[in-house]
Amino acid sequence: MSLEGNKTLEILYKAQKGGYGILSQACYDAQSAIGLVRAAERTRSPAIILIFPVTLTYGGGPFLEFCLSLARQASVPIAVHLDHATDVEHLELALSLAENGIAFDSIMVDASHADTDEENIEIAKPYVERARKLGIPVEVELGRLEGGEAGLRMISDAKLTDPKKAEIFMRETGAVILAPSIGNLHGLYINPPNFKLDILDSLRETFNGRIPICLHGTDQLPDDLFVECIKRGVSKINVNSWARDPYAKKLGESLLTKPFPEAVEEATEVFAQVCERFFHLFGSSGKA
Repeated sequence: MSLEGNKTLEILYKAQKGGYGILSQACYDAQSAIGLVRAAERTRSPAIILIFPVTLTYGGGPFLEFCLSLARQASVPIAVHLDHATDVEHLELALSLAENGIAFDSIMVDASHADTDEENIEIAKPYVERARKLGIPVEVELGRLEGGEAGLRMISDAKLTDPKKAEIFMRETGAVILAPSIGNLHGLYINPPNFKLDILDSLRETFNGRIPICLHGTDQLPDDLFVECIKRGVSKINVNSWARDPYAKKLGESLLTKPFPEAVEEATEVFAQVCERFFHLFGSSGKA
């Protein structure tokens, strides 16, 4: 099936052309998804609802349907993406839901745990082909990020992306979005981030806008590093704890003293305000 008209790709290609970044925000529940869309509509920004496999396993088809409905009814472009689908059961769940009419706009088939790039391709390719038949574009990771979060595998041996291998890797997997390893990691940075930004420069030169680049591992990053990565060609920025943690803190505090609906509203607004900050920082405000 053709990927023409796919929501994720439309959003990312437009961002690449316009030189701004797209917030791909992890949402663990209905309130956080509502907060993201609320912020996107207020700032007239496109966005991506990012769902981890652990959340998909918990909420299943009904939660995915909710997120898709929320995205489709929004007054700005919103896509729904499955991040870091590594285990067979998660990939099978996502694809079986798609086969039954409940399809993500895009998914990440993460085989970066493989020992070699060739094994990575061997694992990812069959899922990429199945997803393509369903009209779902796939993101893959070349190299390996260390760390772990939100039910993901804990990885201790990072491997930087070799940009010279990127063209062949993307062609062999059939994927259309690339997540490189440039010194970024999942979870908290013990030492200040030391990104190899020349890798982004090489990837931008290699793909010349054909392949959107996704930045993972953004906890604690300084604003200027986000901006620099966008300048060097990153169009999709995955964000997790920046909004999640203050949302959870506010919800917990408010539930102790306020009625449930009021507590939920206050926490949702906290989530939305963090998202708004990133829309402005990434340059996507007013681009919808």
